[in-house]
Amino acid sequence: MTISPSSIVEKTADATARAAPVSVARRVRGLSDRAIAWLFIAPAITLLLAINIFPLLWAVYLSFTNYRANRPNAPVQGVGLGNYQRVLNDPDIWQAMQTTAHFVFWTIVLQTVIGFTLAYLIDRKFRGHAFWTTIILIPMMLSPAVVGNFWRFLYEPQIGLFAYAVSMVSGIPTSDIQMLGNVSLAPWAIIIVDTWMWTPYVMLICLAGLRSIPDYIYEAAEVDRASPWRQFWSITVPMALPFIMLAVLFRGIENFKMFDMVTLLTGGGPGSVTEVASITLKRAAFESWATGRASAFAIILFVAVFGLANIYVKALNKVKQR
Repeated sequence: MTISPSSIVEKTADATARAAPVSVARRVRGLSDRAIAWLFIAPAITLLLAINIFPLLWAVYLSFTNYRANRPNAPVQGVGLGNYQRVLNDPDIWQAMQTTAHFVFWTIVLQTVIGFTLAYLIDRKFRGHAFWTTIILIPMMLSPAVVGNFWRFLYEPQIGLFAYAVSMVSGIPTSDIQMLGNVSLAPWAIIIVDTWMWTPYVMLICLAGLRSIPDYIYEAAEVDRASPWRQFWSITVPMALPFIMLAVLFRGIENFKMFDMVTLLTGGGPGSVTEVASITLKRAAFESWATGRASAFAIILFVAVFGLANIYVKALNKVKQR
């Protein structure tokens, strides 16, 4: 005997009506299924509007004004598109965007390649694969604050294990290995840490894609005498590609907002070589107190990420439909 969803909703409404006062019960019995559904999701929608939508609309409003958060009682005047023009004509902001693009590109490349490789190896289900999977996932479980301080200690040239390991391999003195103080090495130091922490996340998504490939496809390929290399490029990669692209999308959005790791490791230095867009935004909002200009910069970042993500999702849907 099957129970339809509509009967379940009706029974739930009747039970709610019987437990409610008479006046409320009469109203509940008269509600349609759609009205009852909206009644249940209304608190969640209200909370979403209060936490996400309202701050966004408020930031859009502030981006057209000269508002400064450290002077809340000062008169607020509209400046039109002045804040947007100032942001788009600021060379420091474009430099921060280039630095952000550098981080996003290399972290995505490294995390995707290493993550897919680890997923492919674990999918072979060798002896002890469950244990090694758990070990690999440990960095992802840690707090960014813990990871930042941990790697800052490892990068110390005098007592850090990273400097000693590089010195043993290359013969370079440990005092010359300034990962966080060298202009050329500091960006790569952050890329290494982010890759170490979030590669397991990419690995999990890729592993889900590999596990979703039916075994009979490989069996049919073996009957046709396809080599393992041919199976990899003709079956494994194409069928796991939507999952790989999904991992790239998630990590790209997160790395575009990179803030905590850079702040803990370098604070944007040495100089401004590791100053990403989020740090520039923070300094404009909470050091220069140019709230209107910072809001305009935030809206520009939002539009850029949203637009690129929308284009990427369309490409992802085309790959899924192949």
